[in-house]
Order: sequence, then structure tokens, then C-alpha cells
Amino acid sequence: MNEPAKGLRIIGDRINPGFKSTKALLEAGDMTGVQALAVRQVDSGAYALDFTVGPRAKDDPKFLVEVIRAVQAAVKVPLCFDYPEVAAQEICLEAYDPDKAGGAKPIINSMAETRWDMVELLKIRPCQVMLMASERLEDGIGKPNKTSAEIAGTAKRAALRLVRENGLALDDIIVDVSISALIADTGGMNRAALDAIGAIGADPELKGIHVSGGITNIGQQLPPKAADGSDLKRQLECAFVTVAMPLGFDTVLGTPWHGFHTLPEDNYVLGVFREVLKASGTDVLRQVRKLYRK
Repeated sequence: MNEPAKGLRIIGDRINPGFKSTKALLEAGDMTGVQALAVRQVDSGAYALDFTVGPRAKDDPKFLVEVIRAVQAAVKVPLCFDYPEVAAQEICLEAYDPDKAGGAKPIINSMAETRWDMVELLKIRPCQVMLMASERLEDGIGKPNKTSAEIAGTAKRAALRLVRENGLALDDIIVDVSISALIADTGGMNRAALDAIGAIGADPELKGIHVSGGITNIGQQLPPKAADGSDLKRQLECAFVTVAMPLGFDTVLGTPWHGFHTLPEDNYVLGVFREVLKASGTDVLRQVRKLYRK
């Protein structure tokens, strides 16, 4: 496995029933298996672990607490609680023991302008916040962000509000720019995300803020092998990291053992990825095909 790129923080994404193997562990109540999964992620370089047991959290809060305590007994890293519902987050934050994470604050995933009631969670204990920049509140209505200006503008507006009204440090805020499946990105959302990362990274008022994205999405529905014989999905993840890190991207939500390293400029997948980013509409699909068919 390649070592993660220097300066890149990894939030491990595997404690999530969206993965079949994790779903099986949770359905069986296999705490030993969940603990082993947590340990594997930390041993592979994760500095924090994303955490969700899915909709079961609402119906069985005792199970939610049991899994949190099992994970914290196995690893000493902060947990990133992945729930949009305030009630589930309250249970998670009250169960979380910072002493078992070396004093590190938990991460609330995900706050947004359209879910601003989640700021009340900050009264429970000191937290870090993952802030969704993919949607904004406009005239009281939630709207998706489609341009880099909308993404960066929402990120700045919401982040500075957290600083000024809730006392957070920029170092405690992680902006999630949302990474799209490349095969379906005919609207140029990944290009907009990267441009937004650059704008956020260059803004002196946001110095110290972190920028992240769920990187597993990028290779969805693509074949396993690239035209050069390499692992296509992992190479695409690394291609995104290679382009995004110089712009200010410093935190990836993904599978730690994928090894998110930067690629050399002559890498085949990186070269095609750069061409895909320049394309629009159906031209995106033509460029994407080059990834697996020369």
C-alpha cells in the first residue's frame, strides 16, 4: 500500500452499513468485528473515523451507544458522527468520551445552512463541525449549489457565522465540497468543487479552515481496471487528491487502506482525469471512456 500524501488527513469511512461487510457486522451485533474494522482503519492512517449505524440509530438508541463505546474501547481517535438528525447526534455526543480519544473533540457530520438548528448541539460539548457546502438557504428555501462561487460563498458565509456566533475556531471547521461520480458528472460538478477549493484555500479570512470530500463517490459505476491495467477507482481517487491538494484540500473521507497518494504527471488516469475536468455535457462521457478503453 502506498503511504498517504504528506499533509493529507484521512477520516475512515468504513463504519457505515452502506458497505455490505459492515452491514453484516452490525446486523449480527458483532462488536469484536466492528472493533477490528476500527483498528484496521486507524492502523492504515485514519486520524478520525466516520461513524453511523444507519436508521437503526433512531429505533435502537441503546445499540447506537453500545457501538460507540465498543469503538472507543478499541481506538483512541475522534469519531465523526454521520447523522443529519439532531436527535441521533445528541445521543452520539452524550455517549462520546473525549478522554478515550486523547482529549480530541468529536466531529458533527454534517451541518449546513439548511440544517442550522444543529448548532444547538454545540451546547452539549466542544465539537468540530463538518460543514456541507453543497446546499444553501436562499429566501428561506434550500437550494443546491451548482457553481464554484455558490459552493465557496456558502462555505465562507456559514463558516464565519460559526466563528462569530458560536465561538468555533476555523481549525475546528471542515468544509465538505461534495465529490461527484465522474461517469455522471456532465454538469461539471467536480470542476466546480475544485475551483471552490481553490477559492476557499486562497481566502485570507478562511486561513486555517479544512476542506474535505467523500472520495469514494468518484469511481462509482466504472469498471475495476483502467486502460493501463491499474486499479481504476483507486487511481481516480488519487487523481482527485493530486489535483485538489495544491488548492487547499487537506482532509479526505474515504477507505484508509486505499492509500491516497499523489500521482506523477505522466500517470495515465491522472492525464485523462484532467481532460474530463475540461469537458462538458456528453463530451464528459467520451473522455471518461478513455479511462478504461484506449
